[in-house]
Amino acid sequence: MTIRRGHFGSFFFIAVLALVGGLLLSCRVYAKLVDSDNVQLVEVETVSEVQVTVQTTRIGEVSEEVSEEVSEEVDNFQQGLDEIRHGLEDIKDGLTGIFGHEIDVIKDYFKPKKGNQNKSWAKILTHGDFPDYDIKLKKPKLCDSSVKQYSGYLDTSSDKHFFFWIFESRNNPKTDPIVLWLNGGPGCSSLTGLFFELGPCMVNEDGSDTTINPYSWNNNATVIFLDQPTNVGYSHGDGVSNSLAAAKDVYAFLQIFFKEFTNYANLDFHIAGESYAGHYIPAIATEINNNNEGTSAWIQSVKPKNLKHINLESILIGNGLVDPLVQYEYYPDMACNSTYKPVLDEATCDKMRKAYPTCARLINNCYKSQNVFNCLPATLYCNKGLIQPYQATGQNIYDVRKKCEGGGLCYPILGAIETYLNKKEVREELGAEVKGYKSCNMEINFRFQMAGDWMRPFHLLIPPLLANNIRVLIYAGDADFICNWFGNAAWVNQLEWPGKDGFNTATNKDWIIEDGSESVAGKVRSYRGLTFLQIFEAGHMTPYDQPAPSLDFFNRWIQQREL
Repeated sequence: MTIRRGHFGSFFFIAVLALVGGLLLSCRVYAKLVDSDNVQLVEVETVSEVQVTVQTTRIGEVSEEVSEEVSEEVDNFQQGLDEIRHGLEDIKDGLTGIFGHEIDVIKDYFKPKKGNQNKSWAKILTHGDFPDYDIKLKKPKLCDSSVKQYSGYLDTSSDKHFFFWIFESRNNPKTDPIVLWLNGGPGCSSLTGLFFELGPCMVNEDGSDTTINPYSWNNNATVIFLDQPTNVGYSHGDGVSNSLAAAKDVYAFLQIFFKEFTNYANLDFHIAGESYAGHYIPAIATEINNNNEGTSAWIQSVKPKNLKHINLESILIGNGLVDPLVQYEYYPDMACNSTYKPVLDEATCDKMRKAYPTCARLINNCYKSQNVFNCLPATLYCNKGLIQPYQATGQNIYDVRKKCEGGGLCYPILGAIETYLNKKEVREELGAEVKGYKSCNMEINFRFQMAGDWMRPFHLLIPPLLANNIRVLIYAGDADFICNWFGNAAWVNQLEWPGKDGFNTATNKDWIIEDGSESVAGKVRSYRGLTFLQIFEAGHMTPYDQPAPSLDFFNRWIQQREL
C-alpha cells in the first residue's frame, strides 16, 4: 500500500479531481452481494462516456446512517471539502459542472501512458475464448541468463497493454510450481518486487547493472512478474480503477499463456504479493476459482469451450490491506506500542484512537453499500486521521525503525531500479513499449482510492477459497507501519469461517528456519488451510529485509511442508 511523503498536503485537492476525472472513467463498477452463505461478485453498472450526475452533498448526507452519527470531527473534515469545492468551481478544463451539475466525462483528463508498438516479437499468442486479448512475447537474456525467460505484453482490444516478465525455476521447471507475483500500491510495478525483493537478480546502487540474487523465489518455482493494472511500470493504455476489473484481465492472461505453454498448465499455481495486492489477490483467486467451478456469470453467458483448469493451490499475501475495518484500528498501537521504539507520542496516538470510531462507522457504511459515495469519505477521513500523523514525522512508513530517505517511497535503491529499467538497451531487450518507467504511478493510486476500491472488504472472498481447499498464507513483517502485523493478525483472527474457533485456539509456534542455526525467525499459527506468519525484524517488504527467512517460508509453503 503506497502513500508518498507529502501526499496529504495536497491530498484533498487531488482527491476531488480524481473523483471526477478518474472514477468516472473506469470501465465498470462492481458491487459485492453478501449473505451468510454466499459471496458473489456482481457487475451492477457500466460507466461509459456519458454524463454522470454528482450530487452536491455534505459528507453527513452521503448516507442516512453516517448523517445520524456524524461527529464534530467529520464536520470539520467537511469544511475542508467545502473549501475544495469552492476552489474547483474556477477549473474549466472540460468540467461542465462541479458537485450538483452533470459532468461530461473527459477521457484524457488522466492521460494514459502511450506506448510505441514493438515489432520484434518472437511469437503472438491468441485464444478462441478470449477474442479481445492476445499475448506477444520474446526471450530476453537479462538479469539471470542461466534460466529461460519470457517478456512481453497482454494486449486487449480496449487499448490495455500489460507487461510481464517470466523466469523459469532454477531447479526443475518441468515439475516446480508456477507463481504469479504482484506488487501493490495501488499503482506500483511488480518489477520492484523483482529487483528489490525476490527476483533472480538485484540492481546495483547506481542502476548500471544487476547481480545474481541467491535468495530468489525462482530457486524452486517459475515466477511471473506482472505489471497491472495498466499504466503501472511498463504497462500502458486505458486504465481500470477497481480490483475486480483487474482480476478479469489477469485471468485472460493466464488462460492464453497456459494454452500455449501446456507444460506449465498442469503444474500447481500460486498467487503471491504484498500490500495492496491484499485486494488484487483475493479478487484474482476468486475469478479463477469461480471459472474453474463454472459458476461465474461470464461462464454462464459466454459458454467458453477451451478453458484450462488452473490448479490454484494457494495464495500468499504479505503485509496486505485486506480488511480495512479491522486493520485501521491498529495504527495507533503500531505507532506507539510495538516491540520497537515508539514513533509518536502518546497524546498523538490517543488522538488517533479517538478518530477510529468515526473511521469505523464510515468503513462499515462502505462495507454495507459498496457505493463509491460511501467508500470515498471513509478513505479520505481514515487516511487523514490515522495515517497522516505518522507520515508527518518523516519516519519510513514501511519500517518504523528507519527514516524515510531517497524520495517519497523511502528507499534510495528504487531510484536505481528506475535508472536501470529506463536504459535503452534494457527496454529494447525486454520489448518495453514505454520510455518513462516509474516504480509507482500515483495517478493510479488516486484513481483506486477515489473509486472507493481502497476500503472495500476483500476479506469476504477468503472463506470461499478455503472452502475449496485453496490454502491461504498471510505473512507480515513486524516492523511495517502501513499494513502492520497487528492489524493483519487481528483480521485473520476475526475472519468468519468454519475454522475460526479452531484457528484462534491453535498454538502460536516458533518459526525456525531450516538453515541449521535453530534461530527463531518469527511466530506461526495454522489451522485447516489458513496460516498466519509473523516475521521478526522485517518491514513492509519482507524479502528485502529478511531474504533467507523469506525464501525458507516460501519454499516450505509451495512444497506443502509445515512452517
